[in-house]
Amino acid sequence: MKVAVECKSPLLQKSLEIFLSSHLSSIKNCDIVVRDHKVLGDERAFYISKDSDGDLIKPFSKSNLIMALQKKYKAIGSKAHSLDASEEKLDFSILQRRIENLTKEYQDNLLKVVRAFYER
Repeated sequence: MKVAVECKSPLLQKSLEIFLSSHLSSIKNCDIVVRDHKVLGDERAFYISKDSDGDLIKPFSKSNLIMALQKKYKAIGSKAHSLDASEEKLDFSILQRRIENLTKEYQDNLLKVVRAFYER
């Protein structure tokens, strides 16, 4: 189950991101979009509200959230955006090497500046 979070409330947004950290995905690639506002015509929408018209009513616990999301996921079936296993496993080795090279370059430049400062 891949979940995206799109809330108007920054506090709810961050809380949901923490609760759902292992399930987070982009809106483009998710199965369910958790929102604190209604969006008509989006069958992937999971609405959290203080009122009884929501899929989940505030306040809620992490376990309540996960169970309600699993129920919604089963209800919408596998019609949601699904990716091939090959697309799901991205190869980050090239990116990792690039970041390591940039970090090393930054470290070398920083040391040059420090040495130049203390050699005066």
